[in-house]
Amino acid sequence: MVDRLVLVLLSSLFLAATMAAVTNDKERICIIGSGNWGSAISTVVGRNALRLPFCHNEVRMWVFEEQVLLKGEKETSNLSDAINSLHENVKYLPGVKIPSNVRAIPDLADAVRNATVLIFVLPHQFLPKLLPTIRANVNPARCYGISLIKGLDFDTNTKLPVLISKTIEKEMGNNFRCGVLMGANVADEVANQQTCESTLACEFGSDDINERIRQIFDEEHFRVSRIHDVCGAELSGALKNIIALGAGFVDGLNLGGNTKAALCRIGLIEMRKFCSMFFEGVEQSTFLESCGVADLITTCYGGRNRKCAEAFAKRRVDEMNSTLDAESCSELWNIIESELLNGQKLQGTLAAKEVYNLLKARNLLHEFPLMNVIYEISFDGKSMLDITDGIKTHSESAEVHYLSKL
Repeated sequence: MVDRLVLVLLSSLFLAATMAAVTNDKERICIIGSGNWGSAISTVVGRNALRLPFCHNEVRMWVFEEQVLLKGEKETSNLSDAINSLHENVKYLPGVKIPSNVRAIPDLADAVRNATVLIFVLPHQFLPKLLPTIRANVNPARCYGISLIKGLDFDTNTKLPVLISKTIEKEMGNNFRCGVLMGANVADEVANQQTCESTLACEFGSDDINERIRQIFDEEHFRVSRIHDVCGAELSGALKNIIALGAGFVDGLNLGGNTKAALCRIGLIEMRKFCSMFFEGVEQSTFLESCGVADLITTCYGGRNRKCAEAFAKRRVDEMNSTLDAESCSELWNIIESELLNGQKLQGTLAAKEVYNLLKARNLLHEFPLMNVIYEISFDGKSMLDITDGIKTHSESAEVHYLSKL
């Protein structure tokens, strides 16, 4: 009788240990950022976490706390409380239901604690202040990062461009690895489950882990393919925002679809050239993925950078300002961003400045006439009509020669 009780007790302990191991092996997902794109991707990840056996049901989403006035209310509420009670981000993604298993948390340490999958989706200029807290509350050796951030960092000493995913890896330490998710993904369309594609670029050291991460994002209306080229995918996501400014200028001036198509084609050439000039190992096939040409197309026909650039062009034409000084240009961008983006930030203007400064310092502006003129119109007050110079002065034969050597 005693032996039987011991056997039953041991069996129960073994089962409990087994279940604990299974539970501990489940991915704990945290989305760092809750703006328009962060909230949109939370709808996809939230649904997938509920159905995938290797994920905890709860998805945490760090929220930069703000006060919002809800419909019918006289007093403001915390944005995080509004998200958790209404299951909707009323400020950045109104009208779209967020899965109830997505929990908004305003304290960063609480949000990321013991997470095994970190999804970074916020303006990259905020990362330096956040990463120390994130590092202190996760185990970098058992945690993976995926950046949805479309921008570039620059080394303070060499002034050369640095991938944001690499900045995250360096700050996290302990061999932390960070991939990227980039693609033709307008946030509102993703949130409304309109069919689209995206590209996951990662190498987490195991095919099983790579596939796990892919499945966290992949669903019927959000098809995700995986490649190894993190560098090419991430750079494409940053550089296309610059080209989108040019597309917005074309739209604001009513220059037509032919001009816009030419601008997109030349933009892609300059993107490829920039990647190959400053980074090694970029695969040319990456530009045919969703993160490449597809993202460039959708950003040049939709998205916040094109939208604001169109408004910038129209405002200058309407006010009969053929030229503006640098201060007036920056002021106009700030006004448009405030009026049109509801608290969100433009990434194209920041990228245009950073890339221009890099190319100027290395005497390479003549190699990138389109990116050069986009900057000059945006910040030097050059005439809006000069946007076509970035297309006309492009040396097709020189580009073919250069790319043929890659």
